[in-house]
Amino acid sequence: MNEIGTVKKLAFWIFLVPFIVTNTCLIIVTIFGDYLPYGVRIGNTFPYFDGGTSISRTARNFPAYLVFKPGMIFTSYLLIRYWLTTKKIIKNINQEQQNLNLFVIFGVLSAVFLTIHSIFLGVKFDFYYENEFYKELYKSFRRFIVLFFIIFELIAQIILVYFLFKIKDKISVFINYNILKIKILLVTILTLTALVSLPIVTSSESTEIKNALEWNFFLGIIVFYLLTFFMWKKN
Repeated sequence: MNEIGTVKKLAFWIFLVPFIVTNTCLIIVTIFGDYLPYGVRIGNTFPYFDGGTSISRTARNFPAYLVFKPGMIFTSYLLIRYWLTTKKIIKNINQEQQNLNLFVIFGVLSAVFLTIHSIFLGVKFDFYYENEFYKELYKSFRRFIVLFFIIFELIAQIILVYFLFKIKDKISVFINYNILKIKILLVTILTLTALVSLPIVTSSESTEIKNALEWNFFLGIIVFYLLTFFMWKKN
């Protein structure tokens, strides 16, 4: 099926583009920040380990947002194509499979919220400076957008691996089953991490821990697609 080749390409780029984008923004603000108009240099940090900064902080100022915004919007487009094409593959292999729209709905919604987050990142309206209440409300709005992206993306991945596992015998000729098991393990780890870290994320303390969780959780989310690239067989 031609769709398998398409999904492999989409999955590879869904991993590569955000990985390059987020880490490019990190390099910009940690190494070249002193030379930027806003002086946003954060200092020497590797946030995957020390949580020295958040993804949003590295991407919301000029010129980092020139990399982040188009990169993430393009990723959203790739995500929508990925979920629609994956549904077509499963339907072609097993036409009796029901409720395929479930993972498509959550997957597309996650892409929509990623686009909204990218658009509003770094944008500050007049009330942001004039009214403290609206300022906090706007910050909460942006946090909820990111949260919805993560929740919907994780739900879509959970439902998809569940469907693939259910029809594993029918798709055995098309996939590497060992990679599917790794994907299931990854989704399980991400789900448990999300549940365990919920008290930390919702608190106003432990900023470094929250930042490290953010970077590693996002990495886990996109590694799912790298595994997808290796899971589907070429022929």
